[in-house]
Amino acid sequence: MREFDQKIIKFDYDKNLTNDDFYVSKSNEHVFNFLNNWPNWNKKFLNIVGEKYSGKTHLINIFLKKYKGIKFEANLFNDEDLKKIKIYENIILENFDKNINEKLIYSLINIIDQDNKFLIITSKTSITSINFKLNDLKSRAKNFLLQDIEQPDDDLIFAIILKNLSDRQISMDKKFIDYIIKRVDRSYSKIFDFIYKIDEISLKKKKSIDLKIIKEVLGE
Repeated sequence: MREFDQKIIKFDYDKNLTNDDFYVSKSNEHVFNFLNNWPNWNKKFLNIVGEKYSGKTHLINIFLKKYKGIKFEANLFNDEDLKKIKIYENIILENFDKNINEKLIYSLINIIDQDNKFLIITSKTSITSINFKLNDLKSRAKNFLLQDIEQPDDDLIFAIILKNLSDRQISMDKKFIDYIIKRVDRSYSKIFDFIYKIDEISLKKKKSIDLKIIKEVLGE
């Protein structure tokens, strides 16, 4: 096992790390705090928007651990699932897109409304941007609160790289991570692509990561 560089550990990482291994930064703090303020919301319908790997599912799992509820994949939600929600106050639909049963989702929203429950939908883009065929659903979508996970800031990029390299037992000097932060695309997907490539090269070459390898992965 390779020892992780102590210069990395000294970074103020732990102070913003929750017990659930979620790093809170400027990019996601507003969403994290909003969820923690349940049930004191001015509406019972919430849409959490963020690109792939932005932490939507992680946030939902933290929420469910604290406040309980049930979650479903939006495009797999069916009539049997509709029956299951009766005993739950919080219902989650994850990965919501245009490939859903519109009539069933509309029925779900009506039940949520009538029974005074809460509905949280996660999606890559705002549900108001989806061109629903059902006009009633299109109208309902406008009534959702919107919480948008922003592009990762420097602290969050550092934390993502640190956590994932540490999990893979890959050692990297802090100055190299600082170098990466200045050059990597500010996209969660691109950051994780970079980490996977670094991991792959590290396993293949069986050597510590140096600047040459980093530049190679960054395409410089």
